[in-house]
Amino acid sequence: MTVNMTKGQKISLSKADGGSLTAVRMGLGWKAAPRRGLFGSRTREIDLDASAVLFADKQPVDVVFFRHLTSDDGSVRHTGDNLVGGVGQGGDDESIIVDLSRVPVHVDQIVFTVNSFTGQTFAEVENAFCRLVDETNGQELARYTLTGGGAYTAQIMAKVQRGATGWSMTAIGTPANGRTFQDLIPAILPAL
Repeated sequence: MTVNMTKGQKISLSKADGGSLTAVRMGLGWKAAPRRGLFGSRTREIDLDASAVLFADKQPVDVVFFRHLTSDDGSVRHTGDNLVGGVGQGGDDESIIVDLSRVPVHVDQIVFTVNSFTGQTFAEVENAFCRLVDETNGQELARYTLTGGGAYTAQIMAKVQRGATGWSMTAIGTPANGRTFQDLIPAILPAL
C-alpha cells in the first residue's frame, strides 16, 4: 500500500512484518507542461536531474548525480540521466537506488533533490513526483507529488534518515533555486 505523503510527513521504513527494508529506489518522474502559443499548445523539453546527497552529522560526505553515478562506497547508485522527462508515462524518468544495508554507519541522512539543469522553472513542469519503492519486490511505499509549480528551479524533495530503530523517510518539499546539487546545499541544511 502506498502512502501519499504531504510536506513534512515522516514514515517509518520498517516492513509490516517487523523486518527492515534493505534496498529502496527513489524514483523521479515529470512531464513538460504544455504552453499555449499563437499556433496552439506545445511542450518544451525539460531536463530535471535527481541527486542524492549523503550526510554524516550534517556535513555532506558524498553525492550521487548524473556526473557521479555511484557513491564512493557503492551503496547508492543513479541509473542514468534522462534529458527530457515524460518517457516513463507515469513511471520513473530517473531513479536512485540505495542499498540501506551497505550505507556506511557514519552516514545518517540521504537527501534527495531535483533541479532543472536547463533552468526552466517548475511552472513549466507537470506531473512531477518522487516515490520510494522497495527495490526487493517493486512495491511502492510512499509518493510525494510536487504541486503548485512555481518560479523556482529546484526542490528539496525528501530524505531518508537513520535512527535508533532503523530508517525513516520524510517528505521535505522545499522549493529552491539552482541548476545542480551544489547550488542547493544552503537550502538542504535547514532540513537536516
